[in-house]
Amino acid sequence: MADAEPMLVPAPGREKRACPALEDEVAHSTKRPRVQKDENNRGGHSHKPAQDEAEEPEGEETEPLEEEDGEGAGLGSGEAFAEMMKHGLTELDVGILKCVSEHKGFSGILKERYSDFVVHEVNKEGKTVQLDDLSVPEEAEVTSVAEQPGSEVFTEEQKHQLEQLQLFKKKEGNVSIEMADDTKEKRTLVHKAVKTLYPGLETKTEEREGKKFIVAYHAAGQKALAAPRKHSWPKSRGAFCHFVLYKENKDTMEAINVLSKFLRMRPNVFSYMGTKDKRAITVQEIAVLKVTAERLSHLNKCLNNFKLGNFCYKKHPLKLGELRGNHFTVVIRNITGTDDQVQQAMTSLRETGFINYYGMQRFGTTAVPTHQVGKAILQDNWNEVIDLILKPRPGAEKGYLVKCREEWAQSQDPEAALKKLPVKRCVEGQLLRGLSMYGKKNIITAFAMIPRNNRLMYIHSYQSFMWNTMVSRRIEAFGLKAVEGDLVLRGGTAFVLSAAEAETHSIQDVVMPLPGFDVIYPTHHVGKGYREKLSADNLDIDNMRHRVRDYSLAGAYRRILIKPSDVSWSLCTHLAFSQPGLPGMLFQQS
Repeated sequence: MADAEPMLVPAPGREKRACPALEDEVAHSTKRPRVQKDENNRGGHSHKPAQDEAEEPEGEETEPLEEEDGEGAGLGSGEAFAEMMKHGLTELDVGILKCVSEHKGFSGILKERYSDFVVHEVNKEGKTVQLDDLSVPEEAEVTSVAEQPGSEVFTEEQKHQLEQLQLFKKKEGNVSIEMADDTKEKRTLVHKAVKTLYPGLETKTEEREGKKFIVAYHAAGQKALAAPRKHSWPKSRGAFCHFVLYKENKDTMEAINVLSKFLRMRPNVFSYMGTKDKRAITVQEIAVLKVTAERLSHLNKCLNNFKLGNFCYKKHPLKLGELRGNHFTVVIRNITGTDDQVQQAMTSLRETGFINYYGMQRFGTTAVPTHQVGKAILQDNWNEVIDLILKPRPGAEKGYLVKCREEWAQSQDPEAALKKLPVKRCVEGQLLRGLSMYGKKNIITAFAMIPRNNRLMYIHSYQSFMWNTMVSRRIEAFGLKAVEGDLVLRGGTAFVLSAAEAETHSIQDVVMPLPGFDVIYPTHHVGKGYREKLSADNLDIDNMRHRVRDYSLAGAYRRILIKPSDVSWSLCTHLAFSQPGLPGMLFQQS
């Protein structure tokens, strides 16, 4: 760390500005945030360029779509985005109050295109994850259809037709196989052969003019690739297929929902080390339980803006937090500062780093922040949880969500409100389905209809809000230096620094806890602020266990300041239609 202590100044709120936004992205704060560093605010790096955890559960559409959002689509959606942002959050609302920098800042547009933000995961071995091999491992290869048992029941023409149908290349929606030698045993053999050899196809028996036919068809239409029937898994093969997922303009949770629907599996069979932003191109490692590499590779034919590759089998899944970090390649457009201001800002990022705040995407974008829902869960106030998720709120939303919320507010009838949703896999739809199944007297069970990761995201959001708030207090009180009473990690265990030890540590060593039952707190007055803040929210710092085990908070530790490695940047000018150049910046970091 540099000898001179950087100046600490209040962080600005996010500028609320209209921008062309896609209809499907209106509810995402990561669309086009403005990098705001003006002369009055000596503008430093108040938070990370991107967060590992970027979910916004409320109103998030998890229904997979084959067509991806394109750049510049959605006429008129700029006004909708501006209207939404009028009621959205600013950095000040989620505890982001401090910056680190002495320089005059610059402004620019971040993520004007999703391709302006490229993220590659860095795994725990320190290797940057790349998608460079789409082939299937030899051990995962299976014999061709012609060589598999049961294939002899079909003619070559029928095999060709079934294959075309499976890949959605056949104009007709089915294939009819006449049963000339009709017996129950023969029909059973054909039914089994179709389902085994052509995953995704279902069969039925029909009688036409006294003749029987077996008709093969796609059971769930073009948006689903049916799972093959249960099969034996070789004992010598690891139970988890690890693969690299390349995706565009979808966050990790949304991508998992797409994959699970196409594979007809539950999302909880997938595991990953970190979640990635929606408005970006990202490359990360995923693991899935007992799904073959060949079956996963078939998805490359069915999905747009997704690619799966680098398949291998391992005996273990992935766990959140196992990654070493992320490598970012970022384009900031329409730079308004001078070259010197850009150089100063980027040099500060490289040499000083940034306060490791949880970013805005952790807290949602609507007038009902996700951490408020998390607080209600921890308070065991389930009526409040339901109200916060389902009640009408100001700001722009998809029309069907607005109608759903209005119906709920008027009738409190979950079935009536559910009928207003064409997309049932959003959080609101899953909650309403649970309420209709289990009733309002079993809210905890109804709430459990929401996927576990989405449910836990609410309470993690509350932890993140607490962490941001207390870190701002800590920096306000002591600046960017280690002091007596701070915490540092040694072998994964937190220790309190004495005055003498504080002299031998830098701010980069200092961690702050996310509240929970398995952490300790700083012993200076900022540490005592945790108790005061939780008490104000009617929570007991000495009892962070919940009667529902999933919602018990163990806590964790997070470094206050991060100094990225391998930071490089370049300035370039874009010329278009003989107009003056608009400066932009290409920025990379790990």
